Order: sequence, then structure tokens, then C-alpha cells
Amino acid sequence: MSDSVLVAEYPAGDRVIGRLTLNVEKTLNSLTREMVDVITDSLEVWADDERVVAVLIDGAGEKAFCAGGDVQALRNSCIETPGGPCDYAEHFFAREYRMNYLLHTYAKPLICWGHGVVMGGGLGILAGCRYRVVSERTRIGMPEVTIALFPDVGGSWFLNRMPGQIGRFLALTSSHINATDALYCGLGTHFLAHAQKDAVLEALAGLAWSTDVGTNIASVDALLAGLEAEADAPAAQLEPHMDVINAWMAGDDLSGIFDRVMAWQGEDAWLQKARDGFAHGSPLAATWIFRQLNQTRDASLRAVFESELVLGCNIMRHPEFAEGVRALLVDKDRSPAWAYPDLASVPAEVVDTFFTAPHAMPALGLPE
Repeated sequence: MSDSVLVAEYPAGDRVIGRLTLNVEKTLNSLTREMVDVITDSLEVWADDERVVAVLIDGAGEKAFCAGGDVQALRNSCIETPGGPCDYAEHFFAREYRMNYLLHTYAKPLICWGHGVVMGGGLGILAGCRYRVVSERTRIGMPEVTIALFPDVGGSWFLNRMPGQIGRFLALTSSHINATDALYCGLGTHFLAHAQKDAVLEALAGLAWSTDVGTNIASVDALLAGLEAEADAPAAQLEPHMDVINAWMAGDDLSGIFDRVMAWQGEDAWLQKARDGFAHGSPLAATWIFRQLNQTRDASLRAVFESELVLGCNIMRHPEFAEGVRALLVDKDRSPAWAYPDLASVPAEVVDTFFTAPHAMPALGLPE
């Protein structure tokens, strides 16, 4: 068995706490299909094991919890079968979204230790857990517009539940946020220093665990609420800029939103970076991101993942994604040849095709 995910059980009185550690430091713990399968299989076994009272999910090393999915492997799958079906990539999404749905609906306490880089698929894991610990070095982002993907892994769910227009802003600009921002927008639940992780695990092991899940959740609530962070929280980026973010992202006209952002000439470096992120992303991707968020605003969790799989499979079958990954991560020339030069050039009928289930796509297979 691969050691890309370390699976362990820690004694907690006469019970145990499960622990899953993403363990590929050289790729910042980026997710492969095999890693997704190990996480899912372990969680399913532990869900039915009365000895297991809670699960901690963390990442190896000091740099990252998880930098996202292995997009180069996804790109290879796209290149091997242009136009699809792209077997590896599409089945990766189906398995990953099943894992995400399992996290969101898991009965037992799930604690994610979101230290360092938390991007894309890593954010999908963090967002799905009941307890989302962020640290002094947490750096969160959904940079998919820069490679012509979209904020998936449940992004259509959690981005739409953020205050104001934050979700739309993060999705279109690929902006990074810190732990203070994560708490503000609901991605984080607790701020703790990374150095406290072992002590937190020890404290969890020392709780008086019950056979009742509700009682155990209350115990973890109390434990984490009673811990004081042994580090200073970073300065807020989102909250001080909410007026600008809401003004930029208001309305249903994506071209109008883009024009407002590009016309902004302020001095703030963080907002400048957000503007530039939007400017350099794929116009086609910005269009499908905008439509996906709007169409899933009131969707159920199940419907969100079903719609994300349709969009994800269609994207794998289109050359835009492979070109985005090439420019950013393979050749690293940062000069993608996007299919359309600007938003005005993107035909609505082309975008429509991304929201119809393609032939021979994998089944999502969520439990009833």
C-alpha cells in the first residue's frame, strides 16, 4: 500500500481517533486518485467502527496541507484523448467529489488542520470538515481561473455561502486569503498555532468520549473553544476591503464586473493583485465560473456535486484547460493562448455546452 496518505489510529481511552496525513511533501501534498481512494475508504470504514470517535486530517511538512489536485496528471489524461472521454481525469473528479460529499455529511467529528498552502482540492477537504483549523501560515486560494478550470470540490456550495460577494471575488480573481480572512468568510472555524497540533491531538485523546455522536461533538466544541492560539493572527485582508469587493462584483453582467475591476486604479497591493488575477485568467473559464456559481446558488449539496461533475468532465474534453496548465505549470511561460481574447468574444452557445452532461461520463454515485 502506498504511503501517500498515512493512516493511523490513536488511543483515546477505550476508543481511538483516526488520523489521515497527506504525505507527499514534494508536491505540497497534491491529491492523486489513489490518495482520494485511501481517504474515502478509511473514512467509510471508520464511520461504521464504534471504536473510532473522531478523525483528524492533516498534511505532512511545514509548507502545505494540500496544494490541490494533481493537475498535470489531469492534463495528461486530456491530451491522451482529445475531446474525451478522458478516463483518468473524469473518474478522478467523480471519486474526489464522492469524498467531498462524504466529508460534508460525516456524522463523527472531523477536524482538518489547514496549515500552510490550502488550494483547490485541499480547500475542498478543509471546507467539508466540521472543524476547520487555520494557522499563522495558512494561505488559501481557488486559482482555477488561471488554468481554465473552476472552483469545484464543493466550491459552488461554500463560495455561495460567504458574506457579500466574497465567493464570486475569490473565484474570479484567484486571490489568496489568510487565517483571519478564513474565519471571517466561514472557511475556518478556529485559529491555532501550527506548533499546537500535537497538543491538540493529545487533548482530543484525553476527552471523555461517549457512544453518542452528539455528545462527542459537544466535547470537541468545548475543547477547541477553550484553546488559546499561541501565535498572532495575520492582518485581515477581506474585511477591510468589503466595500470594494461588493462594488466590484455586484450584478449579473460579467463584462460589466470585469470592466469595473479593470478600471480600478487604487494603491492597495492586495487589490491590485486581485485585479491582475482576473485580467490574466481564461475568459472562457471566467464565463463558466460565473454561470456555475449563479446556477447553484440555491442548489442542494447533492445537486452541487452533480453539476460540478458535468462541468468538470466537459472542461476536461476541451483544450482550454490543457493550455492553461501548460502555460502556468509545464512550460511556465505564463502566456496561455486562450480560446477567446476577451469576455465579449465568448459565445453563449459555447458556454451552454459545458452545462449539458457529456456522453459516457462517469456516474457520481452518491449514497442515497
